[in-house]
Formats: sequence, structure tokens, C-alpha cells
Amino acid sequence: MKRTIPVVGMACASCSANVERKLNSLPGITSATVSLPGRSALVDYDPEQISLMDMKAEINGIGYNLIIDDGQSVEEIEKREYVLLRRKTIISWLFAIIGMAISMRWIDLGSARMTNQTAMLIALANLLYCGKQFYVSAFRQLRHRTANMDTLVALSTCIAFLFSAFNTFWGDEVWTTRGIVWHTYFDASVMIITFVLTGRLLEEKAKDGTASSIRKMMGLAPKTAHIVNGDQVEEVPLSTIEVGDILEVRPGEKVPVDGEVLSAESFMTAGVAYVDESMLTGEPTPVDKRKGDRVMAGTIPSQGKFRMKARQIGEDTALAHIIRMVQEAQGSKAPVQRIVDKAALVFVPVVTGLALATFLLWWLIGGYAYLPQAIVSAVSVLVIACPCAMGLATPTALMVGIGKAADKGILIKDASALEVLRKIDVLVTDKTGTLTIPNKNVDFTKADSLAFDARETLKPNARKAMEELQQSGIEVYMMSGDKEEAVGYWASKAGIKHYKSQVMPQDKEKLVKELQADGKCVAMVGDGVNDMQALALANASIAIGKGTDVAMDVAQVTLMGDDLQMLPDAVKLSRHTVRMIWQNLFWAFIYNLICIPLAAGLLYAFGIDWQITPSWASALMAFSSVSVVLNSLRLKYM
Repeated sequence: MKRTIPVVGMACASCSANVERKLNSLPGITSATVSLPGRSALVDYDPEQISLMDMKAEINGIGYNLIIDDGQSVEEIEKREYVLLRRKTIISWLFAIIGMAISMRWIDLGSARMTNQTAMLIALANLLYCGKQFYVSAFRQLRHRTANMDTLVALSTCIAFLFSAFNTFWGDEVWTTRGIVWHTYFDASVMIITFVLTGRLLEEKAKDGTASSIRKMMGLAPKTAHIVNGDQVEEVPLSTIEVGDILEVRPGEKVPVDGEVLSAESFMTAGVAYVDESMLTGEPTPVDKRKGDRVMAGTIPSQGKFRMKARQIGEDTALAHIIRMVQEAQGSKAPVQRIVDKAALVFVPVVTGLALATFLLWWLIGGYAYLPQAIVSAVSVLVIACPCAMGLATPTALMVGIGKAADKGILIKDASALEVLRKIDVLVTDKTGTLTIPNKNVDFTKADSLAFDARETLKPNARKAMEELQQSGIEVYMMSGDKEEAVGYWASKAGIKHYKSQVMPQDKEKLVKELQADGKCVAMVGDGVNDMQALALANASIAIGKGTDVAMDVAQVTLMGDDLQMLPDAVKLSRHTVRMIWQNLFWAFIYNLICIPLAAGLLYAFGIDWQITPSWASALMAFSSVSVVLNSLRLKYM
């Protein structure tokens, strides 16, 4: 079985990597991929060897939660978590403002001891209420010999707080007697938690935007349906509909399930209703529906009404299949993400080692006199080195890109297909059903005597799409089993220079092999069983959604409509998405490359008395994560 399971409690790339590693280590699980922005795990497992409850128990043990109970609403759980996060963020900001006012002496409490003790109580309250989740998570990670971003936050705030508490009670007798000036850093421990919580709140808000396409598709299914019982038509909950039920669909209502038209009528034409299928195909022109035609859940009659027999319900509808496909694609991983995940697993231990090295180096350089500086520098390194931006770089761009593709009627099966599309040098296309639409009105016994235009017509934007692909450097080959004259005619009409006629399925496969042997990255577009061999062999396989189910099963990408402009659109979207991934990764790595040395105090070596403090480190860390998500959201407007 393959299932997408919501995961609650993940905060960074190390979290998703830990959950993925744990799932893949369990017997009975063939493969598992975890999406941080999607907050889900795509699990392929054997239910006879492991149950969902077993998985839940194992994941709970490392501090996260799988939502598998049907009685629980994922949306409600996420909403509750978001409300709690927002409340803690607001309260933490109140603690931060009060703590800052005390430490800056805007509120005068008299003696330094009273000021420090009050600041300590405020910081303690902030740690225990607003920061509790970090310490609980860090302890669970430690028990399982792993670490994540919470580990860094817990370490840095605890060190800053404990060092400041020590100074509050024993600073004079330990430091002042040795001629060393000392400070407290309660405000830093508060600000670290405040900025981290603020960053997570902004991330959650921004990540909501990356999943908007899925929510929009889920909203296409109606909650109720009109069932026909004899002469009566009743409105009933959608969950009560069964296969074989007779339903009535009126203008402006959503088709509740997949089925077959039994009768139709409109004010213009008897026996015909017109249905808007743009949500599935991307084509705005309503489609006429007559007795015996198929209608799909979520589509809307724009003119007329009809009665239908329910054929597929619930998870078996085309809409449910599309939603599953998009969810699985958004949860899948591009090859580059697997490299990032491996880096994330060692990132936190490496950062902890760097912080320890920073502490020891400062102490060795200056002895006890530099101990406060050593602690502050180590805390800054722990806070600034956030793996969140690195972990969000790839999946957020993929989620937005795959979601945008779905909005345009382009269904992408997995992330690797999106990455390959940008590399294609050659597109091999079938003719009939792919580039052209056969005419249901031609008497094919007399077809030879008819003009080519009478037998079939080019699909919308076919010539424009082929020219756009060729202008972008992609060669186009048309392959068809039709006669030379017909193939040459339609190649000319579509603006295609390379074509072959009277080919068999194995000839299409042979061409793909020859092109690949020449070092070409080949995409194949087809719609039927005769295209399967070539589709399976191509680097990128594209099926036409109105073709056969077997072609759609083999293909990595499915075009849901007849508008061939979706082909160059898919290639452009692939290029934009991959470019966005590399932009995100570049800035995430550059951020750490520049900021970690500055937080460690490198500029002091060049005589510059400045470094990134713990408070600034937490602000910059939050900004880096949010900026990656916001940058990915730009894909929506490209």
C-alpha cells in the first residue's frame, strides 16, 4: 500500500530527515519520503508486516506525531497548533519588550542585583512557557541520539540563561575580584526564543500558500448531492451516495461523483447539457454532454441540467485520483533534495562542534578574562546556524511548482520528472490523438477520398506550441502509423520539420533509443497503447489526459486537456522551478558561510570590534527561513 500521512511537530530539515530515517528503518516499509513544507510522509508499506498504529508509536517515540485516526481532522489539528504558536509568539514578544526595557534601564528598579533578578524571572517564565517545546523536543532527540533545530535553540538559550544566572548571584566575587567586567544575557535568551517562534509563525503562514492548489482542488468536491427516488429528488450528504444511484445535477451545481449521463436538457437544445470542465482540463469552453457520456466530480453544468448514474465514488473519482497524484508528487523528492537531507542529518552535530571549538578558541586566546566572550560567541554560532533554510529550499519550490502545474491542467507524478523536463533536447510526438483530433462524423470507409482537413483537425495551439518548443532549442519529431502524404501534411501544418510515417510501436522506441545514444535527453508525448514502449523508455514521458489509462499510468506527466500550449508551459515551469531551487540553496548556504564566522567573532582578528550577537543571530536565522519560502512563492506569479 502507498499512503500519504500527515506529520505534526516538524520544524526543520533535521526533523523531516529524522522522521524519514526512522520510517525507513522499520520492517515492512519499502520506502518513505517526508516533506517538510507539505508536513506529510509518503509511505509505501506492507500492511501485513506493519500497521499505521505501529508507525505512529515509533514516530511518537522520537517526538513527532502521525495523524492516522479517521476521527481526527488534520486541518483542525494544524489550526490548533497555529493558534497556540501565535499565542506563544505574542506572549514571548511581551516578555522580550519588558526584559529589554529592564536591561536598558528604561524601567529603573534601583540596584543592579534587583534589575538582574527581575530580568532572570522574566527570562525563566519565557523559557518555561514559550520555549517549553524546544526543551522537550531536544530531550527526546537526545534519548534517540539525534538532533535538530530545537537542540540548537535549547542549548543556546540554556547556556545564555545559566551563565547569566551564575553572574547574577556570583558575578562580583568570581569576576569583579579578578578585574573582569561581566554582563548578563537574559534578554538574549528571551529574544532567541521570540525570534525563532516569530520565524516559525511566518513560515507556517507562508507554507500555507504553497499548499493552496491542493486545498482549492479539495474544495471542488461538493458536500451534498441530489438523489432521485422515484418522482422525488432529495438533497443528501455526499457520503451516503452509492454506486448505481441516480443523481440530478442542476446548472451551477458541482457534479458530486463520476458517472454516466442518463438524460440531459438545456433551454437551447434537447438532449444536451453543457459542462465546464476547466478545473480538470484547463480549457474554458464548456463541453456538450449527451446520454452515455462520462461526467466527472467537481465539474459544473454551465447550461442545462442532467441526470446521471453514479459509477465511481469517494476515493475512486478522477478528482480524488488527481488530488492523490498531486499530493504524492509534492511529497516526492528531487535528486538534489536527497543530498540536502544527508547534509541535514549531520548539520546540527557539526554546528554544535563548531560552537564548542569557538568557545575553546576564545578561552585559549584570553583565558578567564575572555570566558564571557567565549560563551556569547558559542551561543551566537548555535543560533545563527539554522538548517531550516537549507531544508526548505527544495521542497517549497517543488510544492509551488507542482501545484501551479496542476492549476494549469498539467499533472506531474514526481519531483524527478519536473527536474528532467528542463533538460530535454528532443520531443518525440505521436500524431493522431496527440497533435490532431480525429473527426466522430467521418465515414472511414470513404476516408481516402476526403481531404486531410476533413478527417482530423489540429489541436488548439498545436502549431504555436511546436514553434515555441523549437525556438527554445528543443527539436521536435512527429511519428505516425499514417500514410506519408497525411503525415507530411500535418507536420507542415504543425510547423514540424522532422517526421516519419507508417511507423510501428517498436519504431518509436527505436527512435528514442537512437536519440538517447546520441546524448540527447528525450521527451515522448503519446496517448495510446502504441506509444507505451517509447513512453517507458523516454527520459521524460508525457501522456494526453484524454488518451488511454495505460498511457497515463506509464507517463510521468499528464496533460489534462487538448490545448498543447501546456507542453511549452510544462518545460518553462520546470526551468523556473529548478532555477528557484538552486537560488534557494545558494542563499541558504551563503547565509551560513558568511554568518557563522561573523557570529564566532572573526572580525576581532582584523581589529574590528563587532560580531553578530545572540539576539541578532536569532533574528537573522528566522529571516533566512522565511525568505526561502517567500522566494519560492514567487513561482505563483511567473
